[in-house]
Amino acid sequence: MKFVASSTALLSHLQAVSRVINSKNTMAILDNFLFQIEGSSLKITASDLETTMITSMEIVDAEGEGSVAVTAKLLLDTLREFPEQPLTFEIDDENLAMVIYSENGQYNFIGQNGDDYPLLPAMPESAKSITMDVATLNDGIQSTFFAAGDDELRPVMMGIYFDLTPEAMTVVATDAHKLVRFQNSEARSEEAYSFILAKKPANMLRNILPKESGEVLIRFDDKNICFILPTYTLYARQIEGRYPNYNAVIPMNNPYKVIVDRATLLNAVKRVSVFSNQGTSLIKLHIENDQIVISAQDIDFSISAEESLRCQYEGEPLSIGFKSSFLIDIIGNLASESIILELSDPSRAGIFMPFEQAEKENVLMLLMPMLLNN
Repeated sequence: MKFVASSTALLSHLQAVSRVINSKNTMAILDNFLFQIEGSSLKITASDLETTMITSMEIVDAEGEGSVAVTAKLLLDTLREFPEQPLTFEIDDENLAMVIYSENGQYNFIGQNGDDYPLLPAMPESAKSITMDVATLNDGIQSTFFAAGDDELRPVMMGIYFDLTPEAMTVVATDAHKLVRFQNSEARSEEAYSFILAKKPANMLRNILPKESGEVLIRFDDKNICFILPTYTLYARQIEGRYPNYNAVIPMNNPYKVIVDRATLLNAVKRVSVFSNQGTSLIKLHIENDQIVISAQDIDFSISAEESLRCQYEGEPLSIGFKSSFLIDIIGNLASESIILELSDPSRAGIFMPFEQAEKENVLMLLMPMLLNN
């Protein structure tokens, strides 16, 4: 087999799929990329058994067809040092010896039999499917990803929940302290379906979706999910289990509403949080007379900070505490110049929303409060 490919184009595709490969694999073959030459196309696959990503790129002067597994680290480390130039790959069909010819040299690899690479998950004809804009899927994952949990004792929270209905697509992530709900009324399914996408494939989609355009086809059965994009295809194992009833934890009829500039609040919280207790990271918001007073203290080190900023607020004086790192996460991931904070009392969750929602979209973020001593 033989083909010629652009060094930078090949590196770009390899870097995108290489995020699938674990540092320690149960099977040695998974330390490799699978190269499959079909006509003038090179298909590249990387897998860890749970997640598999495939991409294709155009090649020239291709001779022969077949597959070979190539050591991922060695190939990536070599390609990173090349300026843009055509590289010629020659693979011996007998012993799988591979030679890469550049403008000034040659590099020798030993490949492995491509037939030893794990097969893709079989997606039955009965698999359910939905098509949506790439931008819609990207918005849903980007909005919710940061809120997914890391607690292995609650595996269903270690992923992003997709709730598909004839009315809308709802994407949810929570770690029991914070929750994000993203809804889009254009991405609808004919029937009610749901699945939980693990954080690793979700993170891979976060990296490739901004580079894609057009539509994405999502196919899924009881075990696997497949995202088919113009340039990439991603297979992922579903997280099994029942997702919590997210609507039940969102407080309704919150009587107190605050409207505030997002960047001003975010920067103030970041500054004041430096002075919060290292153990609790507690930060206090006192809201009264169109003003938010943000304060924190660490009695052990005799340090404290307080900052005031203007807001729109009509209601009784109210104080509520939040974990500063969670609060920074929430405010930092809201895409709006101004945000709305809805509250009911210091013991119930605060609701954060963009002041201006995108058309046909609704983003809601919830943050559980912390107990205040005074």
